[in-house]
Amino acid sequence: MSNRNSKILITGANGFVGAALARALAARGQPAACLVRPGADVSALEGLLYERVEGDVTDAASLARAVQGREVVYHLAGTRRGATREDFHRVNAEGTRLLCEALVALGTRPRLVLVGSLGAAGPSRPDQPRVEEDPLQPTEWYGESKAEAERIVFGYADRLPVTVLRPPRIVGPGDHENLPLFRLVARGLRLELGGGPRPLTLVDVEDVVDLLLVLAERDEALGQAFFVGHPEPLSLERIQELAAEALGRRTRALPVPPAVLLGLATVADGVSRLTGRRLALNRKFARQLLAPAWTCTSDKAHRLLGFRATRDPAETLRQTARWYRAHGWL
Repeated sequence: MSNRNSKILITGANGFVGAALARALAARGQPAACLVRPGADVSALEGLLYERVEGDVTDAASLARAVQGREVVYHLAGTRRGATREDFHRVNAEGTRLLCEALVALGTRPRLVLVGSLGAAGPSRPDQPRVEEDPLQPTEWYGESKAEAERIVFGYADRLPVTVLRPPRIVGPGDHENLPLFRLVARGLRLELGGGPRPLTLVDVEDVVDLLLVLAERDEALGQAFFVGHPEPLSLERIQELAAEALGRRTRALPVPPAVLLGLATVADGVSRLTGRRLALNRKFARQLLAPAWTCTSDKAHRLLGFRATRDPAETLRQTARWYRAHGWL
């Protein structure tokens, strides 16, 4: 850990993508300042050189302190699970607004890179991947909050140099979001929703990090939003097959009708509201699973920045399954 004042700040730095970005910056000799909530689990940052900054994106005073002296801010902090619309908007949208206000107040125009989501654009058609020019059409609360965060950021584009990255489903060792699927496979089960296959654009976390580093440096990225993903989509069925292969497990189908999945997710959200626990199943996750497709094209990033996501998600999924088992997550 470093005590020096870094010129780079990462919000949500102890999350899956944030920690990967912090590792990449440290490897480049640019240890970042990492904004983490008091008492947060920072095990993902273990062994890294970084500056720890305690605060919360919903706390304006802590943000004002955290942004002092920064030249680049990567905004990754957010919540992916919530029982109400307000749970998502308070952190993902209003937290973004508070950060923008803190940066404007500096008067030095630090560069802001927001990590948004394909969820802000909404699901695609199986035969027509999303492109950046499409209108934002989110279909659930998480996507709504990320779309609003984008609108907020671009509303500050006359006062701050801003860029938005919209990753699809991100994969890689250490990821929690896809872990429930791997745990099912490890138990010899395979989720079968019917009506599929539903194509999914995936992206390796290291490709996301590589593009984030580019977005913070290239003027062509200013005022723009970008998708990033591997050109060959996979499906929920194929993801589970790859996990089973890597784990050496034979699986049997666990049929779950869409109505049952949504019903269970609604119950899980009720439990979350009552207990405060964020469960793996929720309506956001259920609606994402049931959408006809979640695909996007990264042609804009290649056209403007010469960037392509080159890591094969199929191999990444195999590596992830082995990593989960080696680290006792399964």
